[in-house]
Amino acid sequence: MDQLLKSFTKVYISKDAVTSDAARRFFDLIPHEKIAIVSERPYPEVQGSLSASEYDRSKRELFLTHYQGQFFKKCPGFKPGLVCCNYFVLNLGLQCNMNCSYCYLQSYLNTPVTTIYSNINDALSQLELIAQKFSAESYRVGTGETVDSLSLDELTLYSRHLISFFNRYPKWELELKTKSKSVDQFLDVDHVGNTVISWSINPEHIISREEHGTASLSERFSAAQKCLNKNFKVNFHIDPLIWHPEWQDNYFELVDQITRRFSPQDIPHISLGALRFQPEQRHIMRERFGMKSYVTRAEVHLSSDGKLRYDLRLRNEMFTAIINRFKSQNSAWNVIMCMETPETWLAHQGINPRSNESMNPLFRPLKGEQKVSHHTHNPS
Repeated sequence: MDQLLKSFTKVYISKDAVTSDAARRFFDLIPHEKIAIVSERPYPEVQGSLSASEYDRSKRELFLTHYQGQFFKKCPGFKPGLVCCNYFVLNLGLQCNMNCSYCYLQSYLNTPVTTIYSNINDALSQLELIAQKFSAESYRVGTGETVDSLSLDELTLYSRHLISFFNRYPKWELELKTKSKSVDQFLDVDHVGNTVISWSINPEHIISREEHGTASLSERFSAAQKCLNKNFKVNFHIDPLIWHPEWQDNYFELVDQITRRFSPQDIPHISLGALRFQPEQRHIMRERFGMKSYVTRAEVHLSSDGKLRYDLRLRNEMFTAIINRFKSQNSAWNVIMCMETPETWLAHQGINPRSNESMNPLFRPLKGEQKVSHHTHNPS
Protein backbone atom coordinates (compact mmCIF):
# COMPACT_ATOMS: atom_id res chain seq x y z
CA MET A 1 0.00 0.00 0.00
CA ASP A 2 2.79 2.47 0.86
CA GLN A 3 4.34 2.05 -2.57
CA LEU A 4 0.96 2.63 -4.21
CA LEU A 5 0.31 5.80 -2.24
CA LYS A 6 3.78 7.17 -2.99
CA SER A 7 3.31 6.59 -6.73
CA PHE A 8 0.76 9.44 -6.97
CA THR A 9 2.04 13.00 -6.70
CA LYS A 10 -1.43 14.57 -6.56
CA VAL A 11 -4.94 13.35 -5.77
CA TYR A 12 -8.05 15.26 -6.88
CA ILE A 13 -11.50 14.58 -5.42
CA SER A 14 -14.49 16.09 -7.17
CA LYS A 15 -17.11 17.79 -5.01
CA ASP A 16 -19.76 15.29 -6.09
CA ALA A 17 -17.58 12.44 -4.77
CA VAL A 18 -16.53 13.89 -1.41
CA THR A 19 -19.12 11.96 0.61
CA SER A 20 -18.48 8.60 -1.09
CA ASP A 21 -16.99 5.62 0.73
CA ALA A 22 -14.00 5.77 -1.61
CA ALA A 23 -13.36 9.42 -0.69
CA ARG A 24 -13.46 8.61 3.00
CA ARG A 25 -10.78 5.97 2.45
CA PHE A 26 -8.70 8.46 0.45
CA PHE A 27 -8.87 10.98 3.30
CA ASP A 28 -7.84 8.28 5.77
CA LEU A 29 -4.95 6.89 3.73
CA ILE A 30 -3.52 9.71 1.61
CA PRO A 31 -1.55 12.63 3.10
CA HIS A 32 -3.88 15.63 3.07
CA GLU A 33 -1.29 17.89 1.45
CA LYS A 34 -1.58 15.71 -1.66
CA ILE A 35 -5.38 16.08 -1.88
CA ALA A 36 -7.29 18.85 -3.65
CA ILE A 37 -11.10 19.20 -3.80
CA VAL A 38 -12.13 20.31 -7.30
CA SER A 39 -15.34 21.25 -9.09
CA GLU A 40 -14.22 20.05 -12.52
CA ARG A 41 -11.86 17.58 -14.10
CA PRO A 42 -8.20 18.54 -13.70
CA TYR A 43 -6.56 20.02 -16.82
CA PRO A 44 -9.81 20.96 -18.60
CA GLU A 45 -7.73 22.61 -21.31
CA VAL A 46 -6.38 19.21 -22.36
CA GLN A 47 -8.65 17.87 -25.09
CA GLY A 48 -8.24 15.07 -27.61
CA SER A 49 -5.23 12.77 -27.81
CA LEU A 50 -2.59 13.10 -25.10
CA SER A 51 1.04 13.86 -25.83
CA ALA A 52 3.65 11.50 -24.45
CA SER A 53 4.41 13.82 -21.53
CA GLU A 54 0.70 14.31 -20.75
CA TYR A 55 0.18 10.56 -20.82
CA ASP A 56 3.12 10.02 -18.44
CA ARG A 57 1.67 12.62 -16.07
CA SER A 58 -1.75 10.94 -16.18
CA LYS A 59 -0.25 7.92 -14.43
CA ARG A 60 1.06 10.01 -11.52
CA GLU A 61 -2.11 11.95 -10.68
CA LEU A 62 -5.37 10.46 -9.44
CA PHE A 63 -8.93 11.77 -9.80
CA LEU A 64 -11.93 10.44 -7.86
CA THR A 65 -15.21 11.48 -9.45
CA HIS A 66 -18.88 10.60 -9.89
CA TYR A 67 -19.66 8.96 -13.25
CA GLN A 68 -23.03 9.39 -14.95
CA GLY A 69 -22.60 7.14 -18.00
CA GLN A 70 -23.06 3.46 -18.72
CA PHE A 71 -20.75 1.23 -16.70
CA PHE A 72 -21.65 -2.10 -18.35
CA LYS A 73 -21.03 -3.01 -21.99
CA LYS A 74 -19.68 -5.63 -24.34
CA CYS A 75 -16.03 -6.51 -24.63
CA PRO A 76 -14.19 -4.90 -27.59
CA GLY A 77 -13.68 -8.43 -28.92
CA PHE A 78 -17.26 -8.39 -30.22
CA LYS A 79 -16.16 -7.21 -33.64
CA PRO A 80 -16.39 -8.53 -37.18
CA GLY A 81 -13.41 -10.72 -37.98
CA LEU A 82 -12.72 -11.78 -34.38
CA VAL A 83 -13.89 -14.70 -32.25
CA CYS A 84 -15.01 -13.52 -28.80
CA CYS A 85 -15.99 -15.56 -25.76
CA ASN A 86 -19.21 -13.89 -24.53
CA TYR A 87 -17.36 -11.41 -22.38
CA PHE A 88 -18.75 -8.19 -20.93
CA VAL A 89 -17.00 -5.38 -19.10
CA LEU A 90 -17.89 -3.23 -16.10
CA ASN A 91 -15.81 -0.06 -16.24
CA LEU A 92 -15.05 1.51 -12.85
CA GLY A 93 -12.32 3.91 -13.91
CA LEU A 94 -9.94 5.09 -16.61
CA GLN A 95 -6.18 4.65 -16.92
CA CYS A 96 -3.80 2.19 -15.31
CA ASN A 97 -1.18 3.13 -12.75
CA MET A 98 1.15 0.52 -14.24
CA ASN A 99 3.10 1.21 -17.41
CA CYS A 100 3.26 -1.55 -20.03
CA SER A 101 4.91 -0.55 -23.30
CA TYR A 102 2.19 -2.18 -25.42
CA CYS A 103 -0.84 -0.95 -23.43
CA TYR A 104 -3.74 -0.22 -25.76
CA LEU A 105 -4.89 2.62 -23.52
CA GLN A 106 -2.17 4.74 -25.13
CA SER A 107 -4.32 5.00 -28.26
CA TYR A 108 -7.68 4.87 -26.49
CA LEU A 109 -7.68 7.27 -23.55
CA ASN A 110 -7.79 11.03 -23.63
CA THR A 111 -8.24 11.61 -19.91
CA PRO A 112 -5.27 13.50 -18.45
CA VAL A 113 -5.45 11.84 -14.99
CA THR A 114 -5.95 8.33 -13.67
CA THR A 115 -9.65 8.27 -12.84
CA ILE A 116 -11.64 6.22 -10.34
CA TYR A 117 -15.44 6.38 -10.35
CA SER A 118 -16.72 6.99 -6.83
CA ASN A 119 -20.30 5.76 -7.35
CA ILE A 120 -19.85 1.99 -7.46
CA ASN A 121 -23.38 1.59 -6.09
CA ASP A 122 -24.73 3.14 -9.30
CA ALA A 123 -22.63 0.70 -11.32
CA LEU A 124 -24.06 -2.21 -9.35
CA SER A 125 -27.58 -0.84 -9.79
CA GLN A 126 -27.12 -0.81 -13.55
CA LEU A 127 -25.78 -4.34 -13.39
CA GLU A 128 -28.70 -5.42 -11.21
CA LEU A 129 -31.24 -4.45 -13.88
CA ILE A 130 -29.58 -6.78 -16.37
CA ALA A 131 -28.77 -9.53 -13.87
CA GLN A 132 -32.36 -9.81 -12.70
CA LYS A 133 -33.58 -10.21 -16.28
CA PHE A 134 -30.86 -12.61 -17.44
CA SER A 135 -29.86 -14.37 -14.23
CA ALA A 136 -30.11 -17.76 -15.91
CA GLU A 137 -27.57 -16.83 -18.61
CA SER A 138 -23.87 -17.50 -18.19
CA TYR A 139 -22.64 -13.94 -18.42
CA ARG A 140 -18.92 -13.39 -17.91
CA VAL A 141 -18.12 -9.92 -16.61
CA GLY A 142 -14.70 -8.38 -16.16
CA THR A 143 -13.54 -5.05 -14.75
CA GLY A 144 -10.12 -4.83 -16.37
CA GLU A 145 -10.75 -3.10 -19.70
CA THR A 146 -9.91 0.54 -18.94
CA VAL A 147 -8.23 0.09 -15.56
CA ASP A 148 -6.45 -2.84 -13.92
CA SER A 149 -8.99 -4.70 -11.78
CA LEU A 150 -6.86 -4.84 -8.64
CA SER A 151 -3.87 -2.50 -8.81
CA LEU A 152 -5.87 0.31 -7.12
CA ASP A 153 -8.19 -1.98 -5.19
CA GLU A 154 -6.39 -1.58 -1.89
CA LEU A 155 -7.53 2.05 -2.08
CA THR A 156 -11.13 1.45 -3.20
CA LEU A 157 -11.95 -2.06 -1.90
CA TYR A 158 -14.33 -2.38 -4.87
CA SER A 159 -13.52 -6.07 -5.17
CA ARG A 160 -15.38 -6.73 -1.92
CA HIS A 161 -18.55 -5.08 -3.25
CA LEU A 162 -18.31 -6.94 -6.56
CA ILE A 163 -17.74 -10.39 -5.06
CA SER A 164 -20.70 -9.92 -2.72
CA PHE A 165 -22.92 -8.77 -5.59
CA PHE A 166 -22.05 -11.75 -7.79
CA ASN A 167 -22.83 -14.13 -4.93
CA ARG A 168 -26.50 -13.36 -5.64
CA TYR A 169 -26.16 -14.47 -9.28
CA PRO A 170 -24.24 -17.76 -9.19
CA LYS A 171 -24.62 -18.42 -12.93
CA TRP A 172 -22.83 -15.19 -13.69
CA GLU A 173 -19.04 -15.05 -13.46
CA LEU A 174 -16.92 -12.13 -12.27
CA GLU A 175 -13.35 -11.85 -13.54
CA LEU A 176 -10.87 -9.59 -11.79
CA LYS A 177 -7.96 -9.28 -14.21
CA THR A 178 -4.64 -7.90 -13.06
CA LYS A 179 -0.87 -7.67 -13.28
CA SER A 180 -0.60 -6.81 -9.60
CA LYS A 181 -0.12 -8.87 -6.44
CA SER A 182 -2.97 -7.15 -4.56
CA VAL A 183 -5.35 -9.83 -3.33
CA ASP A 184 -5.15 -9.77 0.46
CA GLN A 185 -7.90 -7.15 0.71
CA PHE A 186 -10.67 -9.55 -0.42
CA LEU A 187 -9.50 -13.02 0.58
CA ASP A 188 -11.76 -13.02 3.65
CA VAL A 189 -14.91 -12.32 1.61
CA ASP A 190 -17.35 -15.22 1.35
CA HIS A 191 -18.00 -16.26 -2.24
CA VAL A 192 -20.01 -18.89 -4.11
CA GLY A 193 -17.27 -19.95 -6.51
CA ASN A 194 -18.14 -17.67 -9.43
CA THR A 195 -15.32 -15.14 -8.96
CA VAL A 196 -12.23 -15.68 -11.11
CA ILE A 197 -8.96 -13.92 -10.41
CA SER A 198 -7.00 -13.72 -13.65
CA TRP A 199 -3.43 -12.73 -14.24
CA SER A 200 -1.94 -11.51 -17.47
CA ILE A 201 1.47 -13.12 -17.45
CA ASN A 202 4.63 -13.18 -19.52
CA PRO A 203 8.15 -14.51 -19.03
CA GLU A 204 10.07 -12.50 -16.44
CA HIS A 205 12.34 -11.31 -19.25
CA ILE A 206 9.35 -9.58 -20.87
CA ILE A 207 7.92 -8.34 -17.58
CA SER A 208 11.16 -6.59 -16.66
CA ARG A 209 11.57 -5.03 -20.14
CA GLU A 210 8.01 -4.23 -21.16
CA GLU A 211 5.66 -4.33 -18.14
CA HIS A 212 7.01 -1.52 -15.99
CA GLY A 213 5.62 -1.05 -12.50
CA THR A 214 3.86 -4.43 -12.44
CA ALA A 215 4.31 -7.33 -10.04
CA SER A 216 7.02 -9.83 -10.88
CA LEU A 217 6.06 -13.23 -12.25
CA SER A 218 6.81 -14.92 -8.92
CA GLU A 219 4.64 -12.34 -7.10
CA ARG A 220 1.76 -13.00 -9.49
CA PHE A 221 2.12 -16.75 -9.00
CA SER A 222 2.21 -16.34 -5.21
CA ALA A 223 -0.93 -14.19 -5.29
CA ALA A 224 -2.64 -16.78 -7.49
CA GLN A 225 -1.81 -19.50 -4.97
CA LYS A 226 -3.30 -17.40 -2.17
CA CYS A 227 -6.54 -17.18 -4.16
CA LEU A 228 -6.58 -20.91 -4.85
CA ASN A 229 -6.10 -21.55 -1.14
CA LYS A 230 -9.32 -19.60 -0.54
CA ASN A 231 -11.13 -21.56 -3.29
CA PHE A 232 -11.28 -18.70 -5.78
CA LYS A 233 -11.00 -19.71 -9.42
CA VAL A 234 -7.79 -18.63 -11.15
CA ASN A 235 -7.01 -18.13 -14.84
CA PHE A 236 -3.88 -17.06 -16.69
CA HIS A 237 -3.70 -14.98 -19.86
CA ILE A 238 -0.39 -15.27 -21.67
CA ASP A 239 -1.02 -12.07 -23.49
CA PRO A 240 0.47 -10.45 -25.40
CA LEU A 241 2.95 -12.91 -26.80
CA ILE A 242 5.93 -10.77 -27.76
CA TRP A 243 8.45 -11.99 -30.29
CA HIS A 244 12.12 -11.61 -29.35
CA PRO A 245 15.19 -13.64 -30.31
CA GLU A 246 14.86 -16.00 -27.33
CA TRP A 247 11.07 -16.14 -27.40
CA GLN A 248 10.79 -19.92 -27.61
CA ASP A 249 13.13 -20.63 -24.69
CA ASN A 250 11.49 -17.97 -22.52
CA TYR A 251 7.91 -18.98 -23.26
CA PHE A 252 8.74 -22.66 -22.83
CA GLU A 253 10.19 -21.83 -19.42
CA LEU A 254 7.01 -19.91 -18.59
CA VAL A 255 4.89 -22.94 -19.52
CA ASP A 256 7.13 -25.17 -17.41
CA GLN A 257 6.83 -22.83 -14.43
CA ILE A 258 3.04 -22.91 -14.71
CA THR A 259 2.85 -26.69 -15.05
CA ARG A 260 5.23 -27.24 -12.13
CA ARG A 261 3.28 -24.99 -9.75
CA PHE A 262 -0.29 -25.57 -10.90
CA SER A 263 -2.48 -28.30 -12.38
CA PRO A 264 -5.13 -28.13 -15.13
CA GLN A 265 -7.69 -28.45 -12.34
CA ASP A 266 -6.28 -25.33 -10.67
CA ILE A 267 -6.36 -23.25 -13.88
CA PRO A 268 -9.48 -24.02 -15.96
CA HIS A 269 -8.49 -21.83 -18.92
CA ILE A 270 -5.27 -20.38 -20.24
CA SER A 271 -5.70 -17.89 -23.05
CA LEU A 272 -3.13 -16.86 -25.61
CA GLY A 273 -3.05 -13.59 -27.50
CA ALA A 274 -0.35 -12.16 -29.73
CA LEU A 275 0.85 -8.56 -29.75
CA ARG A 276 -1.64 -6.20 -31.40
CA PHE A 277 -2.21 -2.48 -31.32
CA GLN A 278 -3.86 0.35 -33.22
CA PRO A 279 -1.71 1.98 -35.95
CA GLU A 280 -1.96 5.39 -34.28
CA GLN A 281 -0.48 3.93 -31.09
CA ARG A 282 2.96 3.28 -32.56
CA HIS A 283 4.04 6.94 -32.46
CA ILE A 284 3.31 7.48 -28.75
CA MET A 285 4.87 4.14 -27.82
CA ARG A 286 8.08 5.13 -29.56
CA GLU A 287 8.02 8.53 -27.88
CA ARG A 288 7.56 6.99 -24.48
CA PHE A 289 9.74 3.87 -24.70
CA GLY A 290 12.18 4.53 -27.53
CA MET A 291 13.42 1.83 -29.87
CA LYS A 292 14.88 -0.52 -27.24
CA SER A 293 11.46 -2.02 -26.64
CA TYR A 294 10.60 -5.25 -28.46
CA VAL A 295 7.17 -3.71 -29.03
CA THR A 296 8.19 -0.44 -30.65
CA ARG A 297 10.45 -2.13 -33.15
CA ALA A 298 8.16 -5.07 -33.91
CA GLU A 299 7.50 -5.98 -37.54
CA VAL A 300 3.71 -5.89 -37.72
CA HIS A 301 1.10 -5.76 -40.46
CA LEU A 302 -2.42 -4.37 -40.77
CA SER A 303 -4.99 -7.01 -39.90
CA SER A 304 -8.61 -7.29 -41.03
CA ASP A 305 -9.79 -5.73 -37.76
CA GLY A 306 -7.67 -2.63 -38.33
CA LYS A 307 -4.98 -3.50 -35.79
CA LEU A 308 -1.31 -4.08 -36.40
CA ARG A 309 -0.32 -7.69 -35.72
CA TYR A 310 2.54 -10.07 -36.38
CA ASP A 311 2.36 -11.94 -39.66
CA LEU A 312 -0.12 -14.82 -39.43
CA ARG A 313 2.64 -17.38 -40.00
CA LEU A 314 4.63 -16.04 -37.06
CA ARG A 315 1.56 -15.98 -34.81
CA ASN A 316 0.80 -19.55 -35.83
CA GLU A 317 4.36 -20.60 -35.05
CA MET A 318 4.23 -19.09 -31.57
CA PHE A 319 0.75 -20.40 -30.76
CA THR A 320 1.62 -23.90 -31.97
CA ALA A 321 4.84 -24.07 -29.98
CA ILE A 322 3.22 -22.92 -26.73
CA ILE A 323 0.11 -25.08 -27.05
CA ASN A 324 2.23 -28.13 -27.82
CA ARG A 325 4.43 -27.40 -24.80
CA PHE A 326 1.37 -27.37 -22.53
CA LYS A 327 -0.04 -30.53 -24.08
CA SER A 328 3.30 -32.32 -23.77
CA GLN A 329 3.11 -31.76 -20.01
CA ASN A 330 -0.53 -32.78 -19.68
CA SER A 331 -3.17 -33.10 -22.40
CA ALA A 332 -5.79 -31.75 -19.97
CA TRP A 333 -4.49 -28.19 -20.21
CA ASN A 334 -7.24 -26.09 -21.82
CA VAL A 335 -5.65 -23.39 -23.98
CA ILE A 336 -7.84 -20.96 -25.92
CA MET A 337 -7.26 -17.91 -28.13
CA CYS A 338 -7.99 -14.31 -27.17
CA MET A 339 -8.82 -11.52 -29.66
CA GLU A 340 -7.86 -13.75 -32.58
CA THR A 341 -9.32 -14.44 -36.00
CA PRO A 342 -11.32 -17.56 -36.97
CA GLU A 343 -8.37 -18.59 -39.19
CA THR A 344 -6.13 -18.78 -36.13
CA TRP A 345 -8.65 -20.91 -34.27
CA LEU A 346 -8.93 -23.31 -37.17
CA ALA A 347 -5.16 -23.51 -37.55
CA HIS A 348 -4.50 -24.40 -33.91
CA GLN A 349 -7.64 -26.00 -32.56
CA GLY A 350 -9.08 -27.34 -35.82
CA ILE A 351 -12.49 -26.08 -34.72
CA ASN A 352 -14.96 -23.25 -34.83
CA PRO A 353 -15.38 -22.58 -31.08
CA ARG A 354 -19.02 -21.59 -31.43
CA SER A 355 -19.87 -25.02 -32.86
CA ASN A 356 -17.61 -27.10 -30.60
CA GLU A 357 -19.43 -28.84 -27.73
CA SER A 358 -16.71 -28.28 -25.12
CA MET A 359 -16.22 -24.63 -26.09
CA ASN A 360 -19.90 -23.80 -26.63
CA PRO A 361 -20.59 -22.51 -23.09
CA LEU A 362 -17.94 -19.83 -23.62
CA PHE A 363 -18.67 -18.88 -27.21
CA ARG A 364 -22.36 -19.43 -27.93
CA PRO A 365 -24.41 -16.25 -28.36
CA LEU A 366 -26.36 -15.27 -25.24
CA LYS A 367 -30.04 -14.37 -25.28
CA GLY A 368 -29.51 -11.06 -23.56
CA GLU A 369 -26.41 -9.85 -25.35
CA GLN A 370 -28.36 -7.70 -27.81
CA LYS A 371 -29.81 -5.78 -24.85
CA VAL A 372 -26.40 -4.49 -23.81
CA SER A 373 -24.95 -1.49 -25.59
CA HIS A 374 -22.35 -2.36 -28.19
CA HIS A 375 -20.84 1.09 -28.10
CA THR A 376 -17.71 2.15 -26.34
CA HIS A 377 -18.09 5.52 -24.66
CA ASN A 378 -15.68 8.29 -25.53
CA PRO A 379 -13.65 9.02 -22.38
CA SER A 380 -13.34 12.70 -21.59
